Amino acid sequence: MSEQTSTDRVLSGAAWADFCDALKEAGELLNAPRAPQDAFNRAEGYRYLTRMLRAGLESFLETGGADFPVLRCPVHETIKMGADNPDNYYQSASINPRHDYRITGTRGSVDYLGFGTVINRYSTGGGMKTDGYLDSRDMDIGADGSLEIIVSQRQQPGNWLPMGPETNAINVRQTFQDRRTEKPAEIRIERIGAEQDRPPPLTAEQLDKALQGVTQFVRNTTGLFEGWAEGFLATTNEVAPADQAFCQAIGGDPNIYYFHSSWALDEDEALLIEATDIPDCQTWNFVLQNWWMESLDYRYHNIHFNKHTATCEADGSVRIVVAHQRPPQANWVETAGHRNGTLCWRWIGADRHPPVNARVVKFSDL
Repeated sequence: MSEQTSTDRVLSGAAWADFCDALKEAGELLNAPRAPQDAFNRAEGYRYLTRMLRAGLESFLETGGADFPVLRCPVHETIKMGADNPDNYYQSASINPRHDYRITGTRGSVDYLGFGTVINRYSTGGGMKTDGYLDSRDMDIGADGSLEIIVSQRQQPGNWLPMGPETNAINVRQTFQDRRTEKPAEIRIERIGAEQDRPPPLTAEQLDKALQGVTQFVRNTTGLFEGWAEGFLATTNEVAPADQAFCQAIGGDPNIYYFHSSWALDEDEALLIEATDIPDCQTWNFVLQNWWMESLDYRYHNIHFNKHTATCEADGSVRIVVAHQRPPQANWVETAGHRNGTLCWRWIGADRHPPVNARVVKFSDL
């Protein structure tokens, strides 16, 4: 698209009108054949679209792009997607494989810190492929906690995070076991050899292109995860092993083994989840989600547990109870007003991946 064409579209308002029309079209995803159609889930669905819109606007319009990258938090308490993990602090930045980058900062004390270079094609419906990965456990870190990573296609001495010829983003996962006591890593990214220290002013072409990218992201990413949720219905109320190759194809952490499924409980029922065999692992994590694969509101409800926060049985096993009301057992996961949704269990850094059992019981039988 030429500069003149974009200028005309911005001056005439066509760029904005097309943006609004595309958002309206994206809203039709809530009418997917197997998506819940009750008022509660519809309301969450429309809120989900607003969250995806905010995520898209921040990504496509409010960053300095690959020339002036900034590590921002794309998923948090009020922007959620793709079975987000409440134990994570997510960061991402756009990068260009033609350039080299430097990440610097301090390690902190967060339990898990991982860096990945990816081919992010969510906006075009292509998922996300990991090109390179670097775990802080395999890095040289200074005695004072300082760290430096070079991100490039060519191998570098020291801490090197490789890129591929199509890499377009970097993702960082900081996984806490206890956010109250652990300190996050404080990191920043810069392009090596940049001649300027700030991006130029916005142009009509940039605005037009960004608005189109936003609507593609909202439509394709929302559709991707809605389709995934429909696929979980075959294993409702199980903790079912996911297709690990597919998880990696949409941006999963290579150190994680994923279980995904759906859940549905009547008012007098509970889902009893039992992990009788806990492997040697960095941590594990269970999260309850809504139909749209958003973690439930963990600001106000207890909707997840991990290796640190859960109470174990005498034999070391773990029992978690998903219920609409508080059970007599420990490890209660609240449904936060929901009757159905999706769920996720993660073995993180585990030496093996044993099954996790689940069964529906009457709440009175607990």
